[in-house]
Amino acid sequence: MAAEKNGRDGGVQSLQRAFELLEHLADTGGEASLSELATLSGLPMPTIHRLIRTLVDLGYVRQNTNRRYALGARLIRLGENASMQFGSWARPLLAELVDEIGETANLAVLERDEVVYVAQVPSKHSMRMFTEVGRRLLPHGTGVGKAMLAHLPTDDVTALLSRTGMPSYTEHTFTDPDALLRELGKIAQQGYALDEAEQELGVRCVAVAVPGAPVPAAVSVSGPSGRLTVEAVERIAPAVQRIATALGSTLSRDGVTV
Repeated sequence: MAAEKNGRDGGVQSLQRAFELLEHLADTGGEASLSELATLSGLPMPTIHRLIRTLVDLGYVRQNTNRRYALGARLIRLGENASMQFGSWARPLLAELVDEIGETANLAVLERDEVVYVAQVPSKHSMRMFTEVGRRLLPHGTGVGKAMLAHLPTDDVTALLSRTGMPSYTEHTFTDPDALLRELGKIAQQGYALDEAEQELGVRCVAVAVPGAPVPAAVSVSGPSGRLTVEAVERIAPAVQRIATALGSTLSRDGVTV
């Protein structure tokens, strides 16, 4: 019995270490050498090598031609399905927000340097905003993206922007990193982000990061600028903050993961 118990414990420990290695790869931007992983994890090199080879064989890690290791394509399906399930679970709270505010509510997560919309409940207005679930955008040009970036370390934001660039979607899009960083500081202080026609002309968006989410996530309300006026933002922002907090609280209480 003792040998069997030790075997099970060893298996659980190996599983934990394997997931920790995947997290370390994600933290490094998705690519690292064995020696870098050993430094990050504190594990001996033979253990690192054994775990990495298993993950490579399963397709969760790949070895590049430069002999560095990167996250594998098999993780994409898992991540996308988990994100969509998260969206399905959050939809009742988004519906509550739509009932209160009257404008379209969205939930998005940050995945591989991009904003991915995972849930939406549309407004009942005949003229309303529509963002296809699954749509990917760069974070600097969206309210949800800026809300999430405002809660990341500055070095991480700078690195992300250097990888993605800052293309202009409209004349109002932030295209200067320093200007965006100043905007992110303002967002962190006031507790919500605004998209002032930065992604689409004539559209305003109020977005709030979800506290305690296992990956960066944000809730937003979007609508035509004529209805979602600057004055209306003062009424809408607290409601979006309340729903984002409710999502975060439910995550913590129920152990929901993305």
